[in-house]
This record gives sequence, C-alpha cells and structure tokens, in this order.
Amino acid sequence: MSSTASYAVTGMTCGHCVTAVTEEVSQVPGVTAVDVDLATGGLTVTSEQPVDEGAVRAAVEEAGYEVSGR
Repeated sequence: MSSTASYAVTGMTCGHCVTAVTEEVSQVPGVTAVDVDLATGGLTVTSEQPVDEGAVRAAVEEAGYEVSGR
C-alpha cells in the first residue's frame, strides 16, 4: 500500500526548478515517486510508507526552495 503527501513549494520559476526539487526529494529514503507542478507549486510525494515530513522539507530546501504549507 502506498502513501502520498502533498506540499506547497515556493520559489520555483522554471523547468530547472522542477528538476532540482524532483531530484532532491527522490533521494529521501522510501520515496517511490515525485510529482512537481510548476504552475501551482504543488509537490506530491509517493512512498511505500509515510515519509518523514522533515526529510522532505530538508530536501526541498537543499534544492534551494521552501515548503510553504501542506
């Protein structure tokens, strides 16, 4: 059974931003899929088990952006 969590990311302005967030969040242990919507700033993380929200936030910040909500 998979788990999904949605976040709002601020600061993304282009396709490179989407790629950077996708690559960083994909490295979070347990994550099986990452979907980033540039138009809305939406980030959906799919995993086999619930993923540590702090790890997702840290990955987004590592990419240079900020999680503004969930």
